[in-house]
Amino acid sequence: MPRSARRRCATEQRNPRSKGLDRLSTRAILQLMNREDAQVIRAIRREIPELTRAGDAIVDALRSGGRLFYVGAGTSARLAVLDAVECPPTFGTPRRLIQPLMAGGSRALTAALESAEDSAAQGARDLAAKHISWRDIVVGITASGATPYVLGALRYARRKGAATVGITSCPGSPLERVARISVALDAGPEVLTGSTRLKAGTAQKMALNMLSTAALVRLGHVYDNWMIDLALTNRKLRERGLRILSQAAGKPLAAARHALRQSGHNLRVALVMLKRNVDAQRARALLRNAQGNLRRALNE
Repeated sequence: MPRSARRRCATEQRNPRSKGLDRLSTRAILQLMNREDAQVIRAIRREIPELTRAGDAIVDALRSGGRLFYVGAGTSARLAVLDAVECPPTFGTPRRLIQPLMAGGSRALTAALESAEDSAAQGARDLAAKHISWRDIVVGITASGATPYVLGALRYARRKGAATVGITSCPGSPLERVARISVALDAGPEVLTGSTRLKAGTAQKMALNMLSTAALVRLGHVYDNWMIDLALTNRKLRERGLRILSQAAGKPLAAARHALRQSGHNLRVALVMLKRNVDAQRARALLRNAQGNLRRALNE
C-alpha cells in the first residue's frame, strides 16, 4: 500500500541518542542498544495489517501448490536463509517449499560479497532458474528498499504472475512500487550509523519468524501449540518429540514411547493412535480420510 512521499531512509541517518558512542562503557553501550531495540517491537506492531496480508498471501500460494522464495542480499539474505532452513525440521516441510535466494550465492553466507547485490539482472536470472509460476510467492527483503538484486527478482516474479511481498526498513522506497504487498519496518536510525545488521536486521528476523510460523500453523503443521510435524532426526529432537506426544495425548511417557515406535516414529500417527485408541494402520487410515487434517482425524 503506498505511503507518504519518499524521504531519506532512517537507517542511513545519524542517531542523536548514540552520539559519543565510542566514549561509553560496555554497560552504557548495552543499555543504549537495549533502549533502541524497543523501537523494533513498535515498528512490527504498526505493520501488523500488512504482515497479515503477506501471511495470508503465503498461505494461499502454498495451499495452491506453490513455493515461497525469500530474496535478499547481505544481512537480509542471511536472515532469510536462517528462517528457510529451520522450517523443515520445525514443521516437517519439504526443503523445496521455502527457498532462499542470496545475492552472491552460498559463498556470500560466510563472506561479504557486497557488490553482488548491485545487479538487478542477476536477481532476475537467479529467480528464473527456479522456474517460478503464478502459484509461487516471492518475498524480497532489503533494509534500504532499493537493492537492485532484490528489485530485479521481484520485477521478474511479477512478470511471471507470482505474488510479491517486500520487507524493508524504509517507507516510500522503490520496493513499494514493485511489491504488491509492502511491509515497512521503520525502527529509526541505528546506534551505529548505517549498520542495518542491528535494529533493521532484528525487525526483519522477527517479521520472517512471524510470517513463516503463522503460515505453517494455518496450513496444519501444528497441533494446538505443539510442533506435531517436528523432524525426529537426533537425540534431542526425539526426546522433544516424545514430550510433545505425551503432553498432547495426555498419556504417560511410556505409552507415548510405545506408540511412537509402533507408528514408525510419526508424531501425527502416534497421536491419533493414543487419542483414538487405535493401532497404527487404523490411525493412518483416519488421517487419509481426513486428508491429513489432524483435528478432523481426532474428531475434535
